[in-house]
This record gives sequence, structure tokens and C-alpha cells, in this order.
Amino acid sequence: MVAVSSLNSIPMSVRKMRLVVDLIRGKQVGEALSILEFSKQEAAIWLKKNLLSAIANWEFKTGGTESADEYDLIVSEVFADAGAQIKRFRPAPHGRAHRIRKHSCHITIKVSNTKQLPSEAGVEAETETAE
Repeated sequence: MVAVSSLNSIPMSVRKMRLVVDLIRGKQVGEALSILEFSKQEAAIWLKKNLLSAIANWEFKTGGTESADEYDLIVSEVFADAGAQIKRFRPAPHGRAHRIRKHSCHITIKVSNTKQLPSEAGVEAETETAE
């Protein structure tokens, strides 16, 4: 089972975010959380918030009866995309103006379980007997 969580319009450049995103891609959820907890970069705060939301979404999709710790959740997919740029002007010499671009980004995290849920095992058994 896959659960998705996304955060939009984070006030940080996508280049800085991707440095931290690459650290947690494909890792176990517990390991990814500890990497983000001890990272000094600001991007880790946003990613940790989004990862906890994805875990909560997975638990909600299972009906709230299953715990994420028992089913070895992994960060199956995580990516950062560029968001909108806010453009500002800063005064420059000789009456000119220089443009400042304030970047933003969007992040999406997908978590999935490696062990099968009891409900998933029952569905697969029914499809095999129907054939």
C-alpha cells in the first residue's frame, strides 16, 4: 500500500532541497527520520514534517488499525520540484535596480510497506483462485 504526502510553496530553492532529498530516498522510514533529525540544513525540517504526514496518511489508509513500525515502511519515492518565483527589486548604483528572485519549491513523498498487510494477502489469494 502506498501513501502520498506533499508540501507546496516552501520558501527555499529547489537546489538546496534536493541535497537533503537525496539523503533519504529509498531508506527505511525510521532511518530517514533519524537522518533528518540530525541534519543541520533547514530543508530537513520541511522534509521531516512531510514524512511524518506521509506516515500518518499510510496509517489512515490502513484503517488506523496497523502501526507503521510493524510493516517496514520505506521512502519509495521522494522528489522536489521548482515552485513559483517571487520577483523583487533592490536599488543599485546610478539609479538602476537589480532583480532579486526568491525561489520556492514543492516536495512530494511516497511511502510504501515491504511486508504485506493481512487485507492485501487475502485479495491476492482470491484473484489466484478465480483464474
